[in-house]
Amino acid sequence: MTRVSVAERARLSALIGRRAFRSLIGTLSTHPLMRWRFGSTKTDRLVIAPQDLRTADATRAAEIYSGRFAFAGKVVICDRRTPFEMTPPSDEWASILLSFAWLRHLRAADSAITRANARSLIDDWINEQGSWHPVGWQPEILSRRIVCWLSHSPFVLQDADARFYRRFIRSLSRQVRYLRRNLNECREGLPRLQALIALTFAALCLQGLSGQLRPTARRLIEELRAQVLPDGGHISRNPGALIELLIDLLPLRQLFSARNLQPPQAINNAIDRMMPMLRFFRHPDGNFAQFNGVGPTPVDLLATVLAYDDARGTPVSNAPHSGYQRIEAGPTVLLMDTGRPPPVSLSHEAHAGCLSFEMSWKQHRLVVNCGLPAMNRENWRQVARATAAHSTVTLNDTSSCRFLESKSVRRLLAGTPIVAGPHTVKVERNDSAEAASLVASHDGYAGDFGIVHERTLRIGRDGDTVEGEDSFTGAGGGEIPARAADEYAIRFHLHPAVKANRLSEGRGVILLLPDKEVWTFSTMGETVHVEESVYLAGSDGPRRAVQIVVYGKARENSKVRWSFRHSPPAVPGAKPDRLDEPELPL
Repeated sequence: MTRVSVAERARLSALIGRRAFRSLIGTLSTHPLMRWRFGSTKTDRLVIAPQDLRTADATRAAEIYSGRFAFAGKVVICDRRTPFEMTPPSDEWASILLSFAWLRHLRAADSAITRANARSLIDDWINEQGSWHPVGWQPEILSRRIVCWLSHSPFVLQDADARFYRRFIRSLSRQVRYLRRNLNECREGLPRLQALIALTFAALCLQGLSGQLRPTARRLIEELRAQVLPDGGHISRNPGALIELLIDLLPLRQLFSARNLQPPQAINNAIDRMMPMLRFFRHPDGNFAQFNGVGPTPVDLLATVLAYDDARGTPVSNAPHSGYQRIEAGPTVLLMDTGRPPPVSLSHEAHAGCLSFEMSWKQHRLVVNCGLPAMNRENWRQVARATAAHSTVTLNDTSSCRFLESKSVRRLLAGTPIVAGPHTVKVERNDSAEAASLVASHDGYAGDFGIVHERTLRIGRDGDTVEGEDSFTGAGGGEIPARAADEYAIRFHLHPAVKANRLSEGRGVILLLPDKEVWTFSTMGETVHVEESVYLAGSDGPRRAVQIVVYGKARENSKVRWSFRHSPPAVPGAKPDRLDEPELPL
């Protein structure tokens, strides 16, 4: 495994210490003798409600009314019981239930019955968990619930009696106060930023909390400046975080204007920087590239957010702060991960995919990373984070990053951070009239095996040819150590819609796209294998796929050249190349 440096050990120890201290404070604050602090409030009404940009499905309202709660691939039938009494079938199911994100489906149906159903379920939650609950009052779930209650309050409170109105406001105020007191309990990164957004919403919407607006907005500005990088990426390096942030920041900006207040310039700046990055990570078919924790692309949310993008310009090609590169050549788009892992405290979702790339042609993705599924993520998470799940090089069946192994510490940190990985990632880019090229290297394997991996990509301006080379050198620029393990596997995961058949001589693969267009993968002499893979980020769940793999030893073959070439339509009457039988039935 990759060795952990002294500096990395120090950062990890500091993170563990902070989390242990905050966990202790959080435990004390939830003691029954201490909960009285969160009960008093001067808030007595809502003055405005934010817009919810998330799409809804009115047909789900009937299911919820009948007591059928289907979340995260699990179904619970309550049979005249409240869902808050039921044993959750999974953590993901519980998170969705207790966040009240499903209120939007009831609102989409918008009838007297759905409003009464919403009030009844909120009443049930207040009775069962309104004082406190170990899951429902976790900061991340609490933040989402506050936003959902505020956003859908006009729907919930329409036709409500005075008793429910007072109960609703009292509970909402109590939750806001609890979150504000326990803000530091939120994980660093996106969860803490979302908590601050929720508190800013509350300060704008609830009468009596206007005094909290200035200090809350100040902390929100600080977090935005720290987390949204100069090129518009998020500090976690997870492209999906951009959608989650913008879907809340856009209504927040509108809310400031609706209250006749000038939105903080930091909010406008963050939105303006993030918008182009949405287009940066998007393939021509509308889906995001599968880097660092991205699952199935929420196409509806992405389209909603992009509708607010006034610029609608061509995506940038170089995102040096986020650590990504994009090349567009004709109908071909290539995206490459050229960044170091994020800081330890922000690496719970990060992947060991340095120098991996994704490639698409017209509306079809050819080369992908495995990504993460929308449901049952915990079962797949560590598999998906490994280097082998990415279209890059794996040395000695080892990931280029090391993940925290201690189970007790993982429980404390509520995740599995990266504790070691590439220190130096070098990138050179050259754009000319004939072609665009990238030369990138990383030292993620230098500590254990004394080997540096370098990848070169060159794309002709017509986009019909992508040439690549993976090379291996010693860590100091010299030869690879004589006794170092040096077995490599160069992987190219293919999208499930692509069919692959190996050429008869074993040094190439014919790739057939859904529109019957043909690409050919070939090497300069190395044997090519077609093996099983899995595409986790499908909209309908994990899907069977295949991968192209080239094996070898770095000391024997320090440079491997390969290419993807688009084949022109066959001439009528011409004989195609003879193919082996496919290694896998497709």
